[in-house]
Amino acid sequence: MRSNQLSYPPERYNYTLIMKIIRFETKYTPPEYGWIYEDKVGRIQGDPFGEFRRFEPEFSLSQVKLLVPCQPSKILAVGRNFFEHAQEMNAPIPEVPLLFLKPPSSLLPIGEAIILPPQSQQVEHEAELAVVIKKKSRWLQADEVQEAIFGYTVANDVTARDLQQRDGQWTRAKGFDTFCPLGPWIETEFDPSDALITCRVNETLRQMASTRDMIFTIEQLVLYASSVMTLMPGDIILTGTPAGVGSLNDGDVVSIFIDGIGSLVNPVRSGEPFQIS
Repeated sequence: MRSNQLSYPPERYNYTLIMKIIRFETKYTPPEYGWIYEDKVGRIQGDPFGEFRRFEPEFSLSQVKLLVPCQPSKILAVGRNFFEHAQEMNAPIPEVPLLFLKPPSSLLPIGEAIILPPQSQQVEHEAELAVVIKKKSRWLQADEVQEAIFGYTVANDVTARDLQQRDGQWTRAKGFDTFCPLGPWIETEFDPSDALITCRVNETLRQMASTRDMIFTIEQLVLYASSVMTLMPGDIILTGTPAGVGSLNDGDVVSIFIDGIGSLVNPVRSGEPFQIS
């Protein structure tokens, strides 16, 4: 257990120390951080990225609405980090991690709809493992990386592929509202070295690969990112998608599963016609 974690006496509350951290709300309570034990949810008092205390689970998981599990100051993403995905994009393998940003306004919790913008005719899913940063980090050294990572979650780097190709840079294509589904929770104990990532659309398998197939490892990505910008508690690094990206259409349901974390499921809906105000 981390020394800065305040918790129940272990002799009374024999909860696992492997925690799923969530943000949630109920019909009667505002958004707050919590933790999951089996099918129950307990409140967290304080800052889960600093000092906090776990309260006894009091809600059924079915009683709460899961929100995006953290509130990042930025979402840093990595392009072409799987060899076969670079091939399917007819793009070269990067010599160093290919970084880009998605705005926090693109975040979407589990269960809510990805909105297809009228500006695009080719919106695609990208299943990804997401790293959640634990503390303020800049110019990390190799032996400091693990202490800088709070945990991991599941992400969908939704992309307007036609706009990405048309613009030549990726801000618009990656930045629409609802284009970063994230969740359902943060797994604080997870081995990212060989975890299976799968993506299904309407039960049809689209993507499947292991994190071991990444070109740049998690450690390399975090090190490289910290050499570019200051990483803050709760910041997200999307680590790249496997081959098999494909189109999303109105009425689809996209489900991303990472072994050891869980499933992120979102429906897809068409957006309103674009109007200039």
